[in-house]
Amino acid sequence: MANLPPSLSIGAPSTPAPASAPAPAASMDRNMATAEQLVLDLCNPDLRENALLDLSKKRENFQDLAPLIWHSFGTIAALLQEIVSIYPSLSPATLSPGQSNRVCNALALLQVDDPEVIAFLLKTEIIPLCLRTMEMGSELSKTVATFIVQKILLDDTGLLYACATAERFFAVANVLAQMVEALAEQPSPRLLKHIIRCYLRLTDNARACAMLNSHLPSSLKDGTFNDVLQNDLTTRRWLLQLLHNIMSANMGGGPHAGLDHIMGM
Repeated sequence: MANLPPSLSIGAPSTPAPASAPAPAASMDRNMATAEQLVLDLCNPDLRENALLDLSKKRENFQDLAPLIWHSFGTIAALLQEIVSIYPSLSPATLSPGQSNRVCNALALLQVDDPEVIAFLLKTEIIPLCLRTMEMGSELSKTVATFIVQKILLDDTGLLYACATAERFFAVANVLAQMVEALAEQPSPRLLKHIIRCYLRLTDNARACAMLNSHLPSSLKDGTFNDVLQNDLTTRRWLLQLLHNIMSANMGGGPHAGLDHIMGM
């Protein structure tokens, strides 16, 4: 007994060994392995829906997911296939909630801060297709299409593309204005939020901001949507910033007609 370690001697206090926490490196390896498998599943049509859902929910938990998606064989093509596959359902509008969820999950995975990705999407003529859907689609399909345009505009390459010529700017601005006027009759807070964010992003381009002084719908200036936005603090702030940006860019054009109404929301 004398040769036993103190912890095993008779009468010695029994102290359990402390539980070892999982090694951070091992946890990271498991996360990466999971991400890699889900990315592989995107290329399998039978597994793609669940992979889209899991990756969209957990994408912030996976380090280096963006380059993994971009550089893995066939993945970007699979995501683009998801987006393009809904086009026949946009006009006439037959897009189902399930289809909408899938395409939104695919779009969520394309939110990588890489100009190459946006440049690639722009070559697919995605903006003209979205604008047509924003004009003619159902509320659901309009929301999806506007979400796509918003994400493209939030990238510097996408904003430059949309504002490169007057024709492109007016194509976007006119469709946004038509939707705003329609929402004045039949409000949709979710769709209005995306529209206002698109307008706000356009004001980051000096020429576009100046032109919006005469091309922003009056219903965004006169308090028409006060009730719709009453509980949406984020969108209200976006609208105030939008009006402030336009007013600042056009100080010589007189007071902004609707700012007092919006401030009273």
